Amino acid sequence: MRWNLRMKAAERGIWKSTDMRRRLAEAGLEISTGKMSALWTGTPTTVRLDDLDIICAVLSCTTADLLIHEPEVAAARRPTCEPQAATGSATVVPRLGRGKPLPPI
Repeated sequence: MRWNLRMKAAERGIWKSTDMRRRLAEAGLEISTGKMSALWTGTPTTVRLDDLDIICAVLSCTTADLLIHEPEVAAARRPTCEPQAATGSATVVPRLGRGKPLPPI
């Protein structure tokens, strides 16, 4: 998923996170400066559904406008399968998340 908050805000003439934070506060959502910075500058790991409703209301958009599905990224994360010669079935080779090294033996 790609977080699209800044683009949707720009489409509504909101260019600064402080302006967005003020509009959210006017709509009833008080966000700390740190959380607003995280929402504005990157992809948040979590967003409360209630908060998402208010963000969408302020920007007059839907969640589909804010969360852009990227199927090629999801496909790249799928585990690879290697067929076994004797049985014809596939063995799943797990991938460790996000480039983490293997644990020591």
